Amino acid sequence: MNDKLLIAGDVGGTKTDLAVYSASSSLREPLAQKKFHSADFPSLQAMVSQFLASTGQSVTVGAFAVAGPVVDGRVKTTNLPWVMDERTIAQDLKLREVRLLNDLHAVALAVPILEPRDLLTLNAGTTVPEGAIAVIAPGTGLGESFLTWDGARYIAHGSEGGHSDFAPTDARQVRLLQYLQRRWDHVGVERVCSGIGVPNIYEFLRDDEKIPEAAEITQAIASAADRTQAIVEAATDPKNPSPRCQATVEILTSILASEAGNLALKVFATGGVYLAGGVALHLLDELKTSRFLESFTRKGRFKELMGRIPLHVITARAALGGAATNGLELLRNEATR
Repeated sequence: MNDKLLIAGDVGGTKTDLAVYSASSSLREPLAQKKFHSADFPSLQAMVSQFLASTGQSVTVGAFAVAGPVVDGRVKTTNLPWVMDERTIAQDLKLREVRLLNDLHAVALAVPILEPRDLLTLNAGTTVPEGAIAVIAPGTGLGESFLTWDGARYIAHGSEGGHSDFAPTDARQVRLLQYLQRRWDHVGVERVCSGIGVPNIYEFLRDDEKIPEAAEITQAIASAADRTQAIVEAATDPKNPSPRCQATVEILTSILASEAGNLALKVFATGGVYLAGGVALHLLDELKTSRFLESFTRKGRFKELMGRIPLHVITARAALGGAATNGLELLRNEATR
């Protein structure tokens, strides 16, 4: 068995990326890598076992970024019916050690090692050296994290800020909140600012505002296996975009901009705000508009300050890189024992 191999993963509600690294390999060039549809497997162990069998690699440690709160080495994934435990996974996969970390904690770990080619800058702003950094990622759910400088390096902190209260910023969003309150006692911002939030906004526009839509598009969305993807595709169709779907995307990106600004204020992110996640990557054209930056900076007396905060979109697989970074620490610890 090669004592210097690591299995790292980015475990999401929709998809999971797995990769094998050595202590000397580049984070950009793993020895093996594959993407899986998460719901196709009953557990992470089943997925990892299949992956490792296909690669023929033997590993000794594992590090996995997970969409959910990790407490004492244990997590129930937010958008999957999996309960994951470091000790159980290590035992089942015959690994010496396993580390679970919140997926946005992993993205935060990757921020200090990102290169210019990994980023799309929406607002250059003025970076304050050693200033706090905020990370927000709309994927299947909404993740938030941040980094602070400890005098020598950046320290990443996870959070569950995506489940904080949705705060409407205009009359339309107030009606959206009221509409969703008829479904749920608590409407967290994830309900309207993530992959699972897209259909919620779409249904509000269908039921409350009754925005018209071609019957064939309505039927295609209703029968789609992934309604979020179908809505986004209908919104961005260059030949025949759906007005209802376009409005859905406009509301979501406005809420994302506002929440990114909220997070920036809460952690005083003078080091910059970084957006990640599949939803952000699919809506880059919307994020590049002046409307997005206006919603981000619309913080009353703090508008000028907000305009100085750098705003970037991460285009690389940051969560996987962050998990691998964490796992490499385990390999180094083993080497010194």
